[in-house]
Amino acid sequence: MTAERRTKIVATIGPASTREDLLSSLIEAGMDGARLNFSHGTHEEHGESARLVRAAQAAMGRPIALIADLQGPKVRIGDLPAPVELREGEAVVVADQDAARGDDLPVAPGVLAGAAHAGCDILIDDGLVRLRVERVEGARAFSRVVTGGVVNPHKGVNLPGVSLPVPSLTEKDLADLDFALGLGIDYVAQSFVRSRADVALLRAKLERAGSEAWVIAKIELQEAVAALPDILEEADAVMIARGDLGVEVGVAEVPLLQKQIILSALERGKPAITATQMLESMIARPEPTRAEASDVANAILDGTSAVMLSAETAVGRYPVEAVETMAEIARAVEPSLGYRHQLPAAAEAPTVGRAMSNAACDLAEALSAKAILVPTFTGKTASAVARLRPQRPIVALTHVLGSLQHMALEWGVTPLEIEESTDVDDLWRRSIDAAREAGIVSEGDRVVLTAGTAVNIPGSTNVIKVDTA
Repeated sequence: MTAERRTKIVATIGPASTREDLLSSLIEAGMDGARLNFSHGTHEEHGESARLVRAAQAAMGRPIALIADLQGPKVRIGDLPAPVELREGEAVVVADQDAARGDDLPVAPGVLAGAAHAGCDILIDDGLVRLRVERVEGARAFSRVVTGGVVNPHKGVNLPGVSLPVPSLTEKDLADLDFALGLGIDYVAQSFVRSRADVALLRAKLERAGSEAWVIAKIELQEAVAALPDILEEADAVMIARGDLGVEVGVAEVPLLQKQIILSALERGKPAITATQMLESMIARPEPTRAEASDVANAILDGTSAVMLSAETAVGRYPVEAVETMAEIARAVEPSLGYRHQLPAAAEAPTVGRAMSNAACDLAEALSAKAILVPTFTGKTASAVARLRPQRPIVALTHVLGSLQHMALEWGVTPLEIEESTDVDDLWRRSIDAAREAGIVSEGDRVVLTAGTAVNIPGSTNVIKVDTA
C-alpha cells in the first residue's frame, strides 16, 4: 500500500460498472468512494451494486466509502407521448402535472402555482432549452421559447432564483433513505440543500434510525451558496454539484464559486467533493480532452478533497481508464500544493484537538517526519490534520469499520485498521506496527503521532508524540 496520491476519487456505480471484477479493477485504479445515484435505477439494482462494492472492498483489502445520493426535490418533465421539439419564439404552456391540458408540458412535483411568475425563466435539460414565463394562471405558466430544442420526458427543470415550495426530503427520498440505510452506507448526499435546517432534518432522521452515516450537502442552488457557512456547520462534507449550480447561477460564475466553496470547507475541516462533467468525453473515448485534464487539475489546486466521476463510470465505455486518468492527474499536480500552516489565534477559541492537529503538522514538517500517525475513534482528528494539507502522509488508524470507510474520502489520509487498544501506550505501538506493515514507514523512520490519552473516547485528542518506527 502506498500513500502517494492524496486527492480521493469517487466513482458513480451503474450498469457499466456493476461487476465484482470490474469494481476490483476500479479500486486498483484508485477509486476511494462508490456513489449510488438514486435518481436512476431500482432498489434491487442499487442493492446489488452495494453488495458487489463491499465484496470488491474485501477482496482488495482497502476501505471504500459507500455514498447514497438522494434525488431530492428535483422538478422534472413528466410523461410525454413523444419528444417535443420547441422552436425559438414559439408559445408553450408548462403546467403542474395534475393541471396539464392538451399540449402542455407537464412537470412534477407540482411547483408552479405560487412559485412561477411573469419574467422568470424555466430551464429544461440543464438549460439546453430556455423558456420565459409571460403570465401564470393557477398552476399553468404561459411561456415563450427563448432557446429552442428537443424536450424529452423526465428531463430536469430549473427555475433559477425561484424558491420552490417543496420539502427538502421527498417521499421518494425517504423511501430511498430507508433502503440505503439497510445497505450500510457511509455517506448520504443530500440534493438541493437550501439551508442548515434541511441538513439538520436529514441528520435527525439518521440519528433516529441509529445510523452512523455522515451527511454530504450538495451545493447546487443560489440559496445554498448564500447559506454556505451555516450549512457547513451542520454538514459533514459538501459536494460542488456543478451541473445544477451552473444552471442556477450561470456557468461563468461556477469556477469562482467552486474555489470559494472548497476554501470554506477547508477552513472548517470538512471534505469537499468536486463533481459533474470532469471527464465527460471519456464516456465514449479512452482519452480526456486537454480542457478536462485542466479542470480536474484546477479542482485539485483549489484544494478539493475528492473529485467525482458520474456517467464516465456509471454508463461509460472506459470506467477504469477514467479512474486511472484522474489518479494520474492528481499525482502530477499534487507536488505543487503547499502546506497550509494555520496556527489558530486565541480569539478563535480553538478546540484542544484543532490546536493539537496544527502543532502535530508543524512538528512533522519541521522534523521532516516520514508520516503523521493519527489513531482515531471517529475520524474527526484525521479531518483536522488533513485540512492543513501537510506534505507528510497522514495515516489514520482505528478499529471502527465505519470510521475507516468515512476516512476513505479524506484528502491525504490512508485509513488502516488496528485492533482495539485499552491504553495509550498500546495504541502508539499498534499504530506504528500497522504503518510499518502497510509499507508506509520503515524501521528507523521518524513519525509524529497525535491522539488522546483517554483511549476510545471521541474528541479527547490531547497528546503529540515524536517516535521512531
